[in-house]
Amino acid sequence: MDPGQSRVPAPDFFPPHFVVLSLHVVFGSIAMITCCLQIWPWFRGRHPRAHRMIGRVYVFGGCLPSGLMGLVVGLATPYGPVTMASDVLLALLWLGCTLTGWRMARQRRFVDHRRWMVRSFALTMSIITNRIYAVLFMILLEPQLETTFHGDPALMSATVSALAAWLGWVLPLLVAEWWLERGEAAQRRRRAAALAARRAQTSVS
Repeated sequence: MDPGQSRVPAPDFFPPHFVVLSLHVVFGSIAMITCCLQIWPWFRGRHPRAHRMIGRVYVFGGCLPSGLMGLVVGLATPYGPVTMASDVLLALLWLGCTLTGWRMARQRRFVDHRRWMVRSFALTMSIITNRIYAVLFMILLEPQLETTFHGDPALMSATVSALAAWLGWVLPLLVAEWWLERGEAAQRRRRAAALAARRAQTSVS
């Protein structure tokens, strides 16, 4: 809890940056822990009441406060405008998908609820892929410090941050959309096969 040891330098124009960032991490951790239980099919099926209760914690004790603080941290990022654009868009999408999924559940539109919460899950966990990409790009680009980045570590750091920031959530969200569409296509094929079977039985009888 020492701002002087933070790996994210606080910008001079926003002194509360360290506090907001720390709370963003705390509430984000709550979101990550609770969403792992929420996507577990066995748990959802066997414990629907717990699923609803943990879902409220996920939304109002995790995603909502963490997303709002992530929006503030994103606007005050020290890593440049490209990273800022990614962070702000990620925070808005995370909040939007999560709140839409919650509203769908309130309206008992559970198919839509599931789709929106899959997207929310992908955005919640995207911080993991973000960190993986950051390490990867740092390793790949470090040999170019003296050439491409003219010996400027801050420039290289901003570039790595921007690449990791965008790829960190865009790719998981695309994978989630692919997974959802694959499931929808499989359901359509099953419905078409069932309809064809009923028609065949009707024509025989």
